[in-house]
Amino acid sequence: MIRKQIIRSITSVAANYRAVTRARSDKERFAKLCIVVEEIDETQLWLEIIEELKYLDAEKISYQKSEYEELVKVIRNISLNCHKV
Repeated sequence: MIRKQIIRSITSVAANYRAVTRARSDKERFAKLCIVVEEIDETQLWLEIIEELKYLDAEKISYQKSEYEELVKVIRNISLNCHKV
C-alpha cells in the first residue's frame, strides 16, 4: 500500500509540474505550483512513514528527504516570483 501511495504522489509531482509549464496565466501557474508543493509534501510524509517503519535503510531515506526539501525550496522560490507578477 505504501509503495502505491508514494508512486502516486511522486508521479503527481511530475504531472503537476508539467501542468505548470503549460499554464495560461501567472495566476494559473502559481496555483499549479502550490499543488506541486502539496504533492512534494505528501511524498515527504510517505518517506517519513517508511523511515519510521524501517522499511528502507535510514541513509537512503535521509538522502531522499533532503532531495525533496531542496525541491520544496526551489518550487517555493519559483512560486513566490510568480505570485509577485
